[in-house]
Amino acid sequence: MSKRVKGLSTILLGAVVTITVLHVEAQAQMGPNPYRPMDGFQAGNGIGLMGDAWVQMPAGREMGSPGGVEMDVDGEHLWAIVRCGNDGTPKGSQTRCTSSDLDPIIKFDPDGNVVTSFGSLMFEWPHGIHVDRDGNIWVTEAGGGESTLVPGRVYGHQVFKFSPQGEVLMTLGEAGVAGDGPYHFDSPSDVVTGPNGDIFVVDGHNQNANNRIVHYSADGTFIKDFGETGHGPGQLYGPHAIAMDAMGRLFVADRQNMRIVIFDQDGNYINRWTQFGMPSDIAIDDNGKIYVADSESDMTQNPGWEKGIRIGDVATGWVEHFILDPGDNPPITAGGSGAESLTVDRNGSIFSGEPRPQRLRKYVKVR
Repeated sequence: MSKRVKGLSTILLGAVVTITVLHVEAQAQMGPNPYRPMDGFQAGNGIGLMGDAWVQMPAGREMGSPGGVEMDVDGEHLWAIVRCGNDGTPKGSQTRCTSSDLDPIIKFDPDGNVVTSFGSLMFEWPHGIHVDRDGNIWVTEAGGGESTLVPGRVYGHQVFKFSPQGEVLMTLGEAGVAGDGPYHFDSPSDVVTGPNGDIFVVDGHNQNANNRIVHYSADGTFIKDFGETGHGPGQLYGPHAIAMDAMGRLFVADRQNMRIVIFDQDGNYINRWTQFGMPSDIAIDDNGKIYVADSESDMTQNPGWEKGIRIGDVATGWVEHFILDPGDNPPITAGGSGAESLTVDRNGSIFSGEPRPQRLRKYVKVR
């Protein structure tokens, strides 16, 4: 724990007494890291040796840029957005699905093997993913464009609800049409649902557009929106992800404002946390731990901070652990970045999506 000590002098019973006041700073970038990447494991040989990557893509398919990642309701299988690939896009840049018929929504088993995939020709740049309590899969489309394989098919500005088998159960928004009304979005970043099925959409990724949270009932009926463009309390600028804790509070990764903003479900502003860096994604587990991916902090956007994953207590906001991004700290994100999305399985292992390095990574707790 880093501390700054200041002395205060006061008069007490005729004597001058120096009182030491401790100004305690949150451990935002230091402290223990009990996690190690799964890459490097070999059977019987432990950590630190060369080994195979955790994820195993099907034969002939290269890893594209991961978008969101989320655990299945069983706490073991991983759902991930993989933005197609197989197009020769170099590492350090993001792949897209405009000219691909590959499935971007993929389910992996605990050993990293693909067991299910769907979503071919439905997305250009899928972004956020959420698994609801019934196991349904929600995906946001933050891109926009026209398919080069299917003339006239346009993408963008929508939210989809799928069954676990890939059947479309609900669609919000209008393909290719950006807007700020009750049933239109402008590059929605993420989505989460509440215990009663209510839907909360982060709208969105275009920081010069709506910067709001849109609230719907379980059947897709508009209820209200809240948040607005700005930098003050309750305002947002480039919100990138959303999570809900056990109390029903909404934690929004207000990335361009370099903070987490906390609302209740009626849109009332509760608090803002700056100790988690420049948040790209948030996950909250059943043990009251909050996990925050910072893929953007660098010398340009957030000087003095490093990219990585910060883990803390969701009740107090105290940062307890920090996993340093193994990539290009501290210079610039243009050359690559670490975790932009993350989730946690029932054993406490962390899964992260790294879109520019085009990598899915698994971290396991070793101490």
